[in-house]
Formats: sequence, C-alpha cells, structure tokens
Amino acid sequence: MPTDAVSQVVDYADGYAERLEMCYSGAVYDVLRGLGLPDQILPRTIRPLDPSRPLAGRIFTVSGHADFTVDGHTTLLEWTKMLSRAPKNSVVICQPNDDTLAHMGELSAETFVYKGVRGYLCDGGCRDTVRIKETGLRVWFRYHTPRDVVGRWVPDRFAEPIVIGGVSIRTGDYLMADGDGALVIPKEIIEEVTVKVEEVLQTENKVRTAILEGVDPVDAYLRHRKF
Repeated sequence: MPTDAVSQVVDYADGYAERLEMCYSGAVYDVLRGLGLPDQILPRTIRPLDPSRPLAGRIFTVSGHADFTVDGHTTLLEWTKMLSRAPKNSVVICQPNDDTLAHMGELSAETFVYKGVRGYLCDGGCRDTVRIKETGLRVWFRYHTPRDVVGRWVPDRFAEPIVIGGVSIRTGDYLMADGDGALVIPKEIIEEVTVKVEEVLQTENKVRTAILEGVDPVDAYLRHRKF
C-alpha cells in the first residue's frame, strides 16, 4: 500500500479526541505508567503556542530533511503537497530532522484550519506565531525563528513511523497534549486508556469532595487510593 493510502484507511473522527481533550496530560501519564508505559512523554522542550488549549487526536506522521540543493519552487511545491496530504480531523506530527528552520507558518496554519486538521506538533521551529494563534490552529513546537523552509528543507516521508525524543510514533497512534506536556498513546490501547483516564477523573472528583468536606488527606487517600 502506498504511504499516502495509509491515512485513507484510518478513522480520524472516532470520538476519542473529544473525550481526551476533556482530560489532562497528568491523568493520561498516570494511566500509561500503570500499564507499564511510563516513557510515552515527548521532550519537555516541545511547548504549546497556547497552553490554555489542550489538543488530542489521531496522528498523521510526516518527516523531512534539510536540503540546500533544491530551489525555492521545489521546496514550496513539496511543502504544499504535505499540507494537501494531511487528513481531516488528524493531528499532524512532524519530525523535520532539523533545528534551524521554521516548519510552520501563518498560511500553512490557515490551510490546516480550512482542511479541518485538529492541530500540529513539530520537533522543530515555528514563525508567524501571533498570526497562527489568531487562526485558531493548536500548535506545539520547540523554538521560534523567522527563517522558513524555502530552498532549505523538504518533506520526504508520510504516514511512516517517526521518533521524537526516543518515543516511537506511528500514524494511527494518538496524541494528548496540554500546557504540562505531550504524550503519545499507542493505537492498540486507546479505548482502555481513555476509559481508565475518565475513571481517574471521577475518582479525583471524589477525593476533592472529601477534602472540601474536611476529610483528612490521609483518610481521603486511603479511601480512594488516589491523590
């Protein structure tokens, strides 16, 4: 199957994104740790443009590389092909294999919003951040720079496995990210993780109620085994 075709057989609007966005990354981490997966956190240097807006969704992967031998037209053509491939309702995650350029800008953000892409995470740079924030696209990235990809960088693989900060990421896996960090949830356990995270939130509500009613924190913990 061609790599592009992989994205066409994935249901990106399966309901888990909305459920996870009602949760928070700390609870997701606790559940993954309990399942023996404590190392699904992406590097802490990858931060949100707007920490107040969580992001969750099924992932579509992109990778690329720096290339100073191609002209501006070629790089922009390949970049727009990448934008075109991004599926509706997906979270696009890019491993640019580069730490000098901006791998997201205003017009690209506008395009993703128009296409219905949920958000974008990049182990690289971003520019036009004020304008991107105005578009409403939720973006996670590592650094700011005005230097763009023209004549310098091309995407080379789509919907194939990538690695960011030691975390393996596949198209079809899930991202859950907020102001505290970003985590990757393997697609095989998304239902189990989502249900368990929702159960954690319910238990935390019981602990909160007990504390506000004057229950000693030790007793509240022993009663609910959560704090």
